Amino acid sequence: MKTAKIIGILLIVFSIYLGYIGINKVSNNTNEVNFLGLEIDASNESGQTEGLVYLGLAGALFIGGIYTIKK
Repeated sequence: MKTAKIIGILLIVFSIYLGYIGINKVSNNTNEVNFLGLEIDASNESGQTEGLVYLGLAGALFIGGIYTIKK
């Protein structure tokens, strides 16, 4: 197996891991409470932003891994 294919597979695996972390960060930092018909948003904006950065990195690594394997 070529070194490029091994690196591509590692990039894909790492991107899946980063995607998992990003999804958990976004979902853990988003919270809404309904109190007497009033919706209260108790979100952590910086945590959501961090989760979205992880998701963006995961997407870039996934595309890089696919490109590396096909090359």
